[in-house]
Amino acid sequence: MTTDKKFIIDFDSTFTQVEALDILGEISLRNDPKRDEKLKAIKDITDLGMEGKLNLRESLERRIEILQANKSQIAELIDALRQKVSKSFQRNREFFEENAENIYILSNGFKDFITPVVAAYGLKEENVFANDFIYDGEGNIVDLNKENLLSNNNGKPATIKSLKLEGDVYVIGDGYTDYEIKASGLANKFYAFTENINRPKVSSKADHIAPSLDEILYVNKMNKKFSYPKSRINVLLLENVHPIGVEIMKQEGYNVEVISSAMSEEELCEKIKNVSIIGIRSKTQITKKVLENANRLMAVGAFCIGTNQIDLETCQEKGIAVFNAPFSNTRSVVELAISEIIFLMRNLHDKTLKMHQGVWNKSASGSFEVRGKKLGIIGYGNIGAQLSVLAENMGMNVFYYDIVERLALGNATKIDSLDELLETCDIISLHVDGRTENKNILNKEKIFKMKKGAILVNLSRGHVVEVPALRDALESGHLAGAAVDVFPSEPKNNDEPFESELIGCPNTILTPHIGGSTLEAQENIAQFVPGKIIEYINTGNTFNSVNFPNIQLPFLKDAHRLIHIHQNAPGVMAKINQVLASYKINIVGQYLKTNEKIGYVITDIDKRYSNDVIDALKEIEGTIRFRILY
Repeated sequence: MTTDKKFIIDFDSTFTQVEALDILGEISLRNDPKRDEKLKAIKDITDLGMEGKLNLRESLERRIEILQANKSQIAELIDALRQKVSKSFQRNREFFEENAENIYILSNGFKDFITPVVAAYGLKEENVFANDFIYDGEGNIVDLNKENLLSNNNGKPATIKSLKLEGDVYVIGDGYTDYEIKASGLANKFYAFTENINRPKVSSKADHIAPSLDEILYVNKMNKKFSYPKSRINVLLLENVHPIGVEIMKQEGYNVEVISSAMSEEELCEKIKNVSIIGIRSKTQITKKVLENANRLMAVGAFCIGTNQIDLETCQEKGIAVFNAPFSNTRSVVELAISEIIFLMRNLHDKTLKMHQGVWNKSASGSFEVRGKKLGIIGYGNIGAQLSVLAENMGMNVFYYDIVERLALGNATKIDSLDELLETCDIISLHVDGRTENKNILNKEKIFKMKKGAILVNLSRGHVVEVPALRDALESGHLAGAAVDVFPSEPKNNDEPFESELIGCPNTILTPHIGGSTLEAQENIAQFVPGKIIEYINTGNTFNSVNFPNIQLPFLKDAHRLIHIHQNAPGVMAKINQVLASYKINIVGQYLKTNEKIGYVITDIDKRYSNDVIDALKEIEGTIRFRILY
């Protein structure tokens, strides 16, 4: 797809992620004792020039003087710059190759290194306009060609004027000298390119701020690599998502906002209006009301195991995919459970408190080994099963109760009733999910069915235990101790006070919902959840989604992918294929999966088709959401 539009593109910090003379300095000053000081001086001079605060000629001359570079070092510089081409330029190589005739590189840098770098993208040497180094007899860079228009202030507008370009002229750059072309009336638009650096003084002058080349191609209807610019995908990450997760989202090119705490329903209703992806942990509630305000939301990432804080049904109805991390923090939770069981069985909580009060109370009374004790696990999922294995390795006798049929690991024994488990075991550990039916699964009646002197560990959900009844059981001595990590009501951030009826109870460990809060777990989660969301956005793959039919798709090749999410009703698939047939669309591949609520159809088709077919597919009765990927 060629165009009559002319694109004038800057080189430093636009075509490449870096300033070339900064990199040349790192090479030429490698063994200089004042290297760091000189490199900083070069960068400061560059910034002053870019912001229009320093005469261009002086800026170039001062940097050349500091560099003390030689022609022999240019080849190394070119190799380094080839590795530093801007990410969005790399992925849109096809744009450069197809439109090389109408793309001009205009830079206050130097042809010596610019031409070889841009030539690899099919750009023409005669369309590169930049300065020239002057070398002495030994190849040292001693000056620049002062006859070159680009060695002077306003050199870019003067160069463009001399070219006498016809048609629309669009300038893409990050510096004040790029804006000057538009200010001189020689360009229709100036795009401030902010993928690598954002200079507010320059951006404020722009017709359009472009976080990537994808954005520029999108608004000019020339995008071939992505159906939608990633920089337009707004991501909101709450509750201290691990920096690795933030970085993965940013590297993908998304526009990412990070907020350290949870948000109330009212705050979130306002904040979520333009959000495409939201990442939360356990405190933020994605309610029906919040989702009614989520006009652009495509995916929710739960950076944890549980998803009871998310209205999954409404997400499904609105075509919003939800992903969690079902395995990433399993080991961390299990290790905490094991440590707390030992801590409680030795009555260490009260002993250490006494020591801090200056009381020495050496006694074996109420202290027991865990070996030979009966551990009862309520909920034999990923965490319960791994706890079972580790506990058995420590010599415990493991019993479990689950409403779902689960395969026993090792020598664990399945118990058919909750009451029998409670009456049998010395230790009860809860590992159930947060569904409504699990509220007060351990109510007063159940708690007092536990063996006298037993201990209770709850690392699952706050509402699954009746807290006042647990307090009574601890204070009356019916239970010998408890460890509680989750509470029916929890502070939204570290500044809010914690309140609970369990404060001050004997041999009771209270922790601030940290079961999965280890660096290892948070890193695992921060890599897993963004990976699944990015895969869904890029390919439509729903494998591991909590609320969507799970489809693992092949890689999209030489086709466009149509994603149709609809209410699960008879005949929708037939209607989709009727539309495709009526427009004589060649289907490369097609995939369908449904659940009780929705149908998810992926159709890969040849790239050539009328936009009318898209409108027709969107109008099929029962359509919830439609996307095109390519």
